[in-house]
Amino acid sequence: MLAPPDVKRCGLKPRLLDLFSCAGGAGMGYHRAGFEVVGVDIRPQKNYPFEFHQADAIGFLAAHGHEFNAVHASPPCQVYSTTRHANDKADAHPDLLAPTREALSRLGLPYVIENVEGAPPLAPLTLCGSEFGLRAHDVDGVPLALRRHRLFESNVWLMGAGGCFHDSTQVAGSYTAGRHRTPEHRDNPARRGGYTPALNVRAQLLGIDWRMNEHELAQAIPPAYTEHIGRQLIAQLDRVAA
Repeated sequence: MLAPPDVKRCGLKPRLLDLFSCAGGAGMGYHRAGFEVVGVDIRPQKNYPFEFHQADAIGFLAAHGHEFNAVHASPPCQVYSTTRHANDKADAHPDLLAPTREALSRLGLPYVIENVEGAPPLAPLTLCGSEFGLRAHDVDGVPLALRRHRLFESNVWLMGAGGCFHDSTQVAGSYTAGRHRTPEHRDNPARRGGYTPALNVRAQLLGIDWRMNEHELAQAIPPAYTEHIGRQLIAQLDRVAA
């Protein structure tokens, strides 16, 4: 791997570097859009579904970024998350948003930086599960909907998928592990906080069809988001190559 493929001349898939990859929610979306995906994370990711390298993300970008056509990065978001009050280790996570942006800007490739609401990306696009019809039925058949707003900064102009469509369907999420997993809790009028259904229901809501554990699902980007973005990145690469 010494240079990115000339996708127009060689008929190859464009290559995308998936930084801070976790278990591959973002990477799967880019794969479905048409990219060859390579993931990098500081921790081992046994459930990552594509080629994976355990390494420092920014260091790997500096050494190998020129081998790719585009880059996605999801730097740690715990410091910005609205659930940080429930995470006694949130402040231990470094704020790598600005250093990641600086490294990507130096590289000069099309890039996307993803983060949570409350983070300070530049002119971000917000995507919501309701734009993509992310729904599933609970274990008792009750329909559930996913919202999971995420922010996407890019040096490529990105379009949304129609904006939020928040209807009256019961909203569910996957931010907590091992709690709030029964319809009895869902239907309790005294319930506090969001409703987290069973593991298989959470996976369906997110569009995750490969193995992830509870923690990985809690961190995952729905692949529908990055499939939508990935198609726009490929269109941009095609325009540049034309």
